[in-house]
Amino acid sequence: MTTIADVARYAGVSVATVSHVMNRTRHVEPETAERVRAAIAALRYSPNSLARSLRRGETKTIGLLLPDNSNPFFASVARQIEDAGFVAGYTVILCNSDGSAEKEERYLSVLMAKQIDGLIFAGSSDHAGVFSRLAPDVPAVLLDREIHSVHVDSVLVDHEHGGYLAGRYLVGLGHKRIGVIGGPRDSSSSPARLRGFTRALQEAGVDLPASAVVDSDYHFAGGRLAMERLLTQAPDITAVFACNDLMAMGAVTALRSRGLRVPDDMSMIGFDDIPYAVTTWPPLTTIAQPVEKIGTRAVSLLLERVAEPAAHSRREILMPVLVERESCAPLRG
Repeated sequence: MTTIADVARYAGVSVATVSHVMNRTRHVEPETAERVRAAIAALRYSPNSLARSLRRGETKTIGLLLPDNSNPFFASVARQIEDAGFVAGYTVILCNSDGSAEKEERYLSVLMAKQIDGLIFAGSSDHAGVFSRLAPDVPAVLLDREIHSVHVDSVLVDHEHGGYLAGRYLVGLGHKRIGVIGGPRDSSSSPARLRGFTRALQEAGVDLPASAVVDSDYHFAGGRLAMERLLTQAPDITAVFACNDLMAMGAVTALRSRGLRVPDDMSMIGFDDIPYAVTTWPPLTTIAQPVEKIGTRAVSLLLERVAEPAAHSRREILMPVLVERESCAPLRG
């Protein structure tokens, strides 16, 4: 049976160099890398399809690294990416980091070993150090994140504009005492949504005191706990902007437990427009992210980068829209 040492001798390189070429864990001069690939092919080193993949220079696989695929928003994005990849002839390998930088690093190593043709990456936060571990010859697209020290393509949503739409909508309904359930401050999306929301209130002459803002974690239970804190810290509020739909739904549960009705006693607006938003009661007014465009554009940019590695990096910004349902109402008397 052919071993990696046989490949190294055939190519006239070290075993470590063969490993780096196979796993893309370190830059190898193109001529040397080609010699290693030729040796792998000539000796048929691999019981699987690795040798064939190296001869072609592609594996028709895309890595997708998400922070939390139990979140319906990310689950929807993953489905769109999988569908778009399938149409283009690619298989998508999904990894979930659970918001852990350590898991991100491990999964990046695994994906490199799988010889992925490219990566779509939505980190748990803006971890430039984690992202820098990606092999330099693997194209990547940042999804809903920006890392300014890394020059890669990115697909973004204008979260600040989405927050602005939410704020303008609530003040347009006559609300002046408004609470906010924010997401993690170390993410890029939640602070941007809060900035836009605050700007809309300022334009309308509406104050947003610090006591009316509670940060949470983008989860249902976190939204419920944050709503309970808001009712204690800012008991006079008549409307709430939750920075994602899961927290909005948790907040509605907290209100019900206190005998408060939505929207009669409290208006509630979320962000994302996850599939559950229309099935909850009352159906949730929300700021919808363009999930289908996010997924399809991420795949398109990645495959364009695979085809033209030297092209200038691109930054696409998609716009959210307001979706009116039944969880908000004009301020009464």
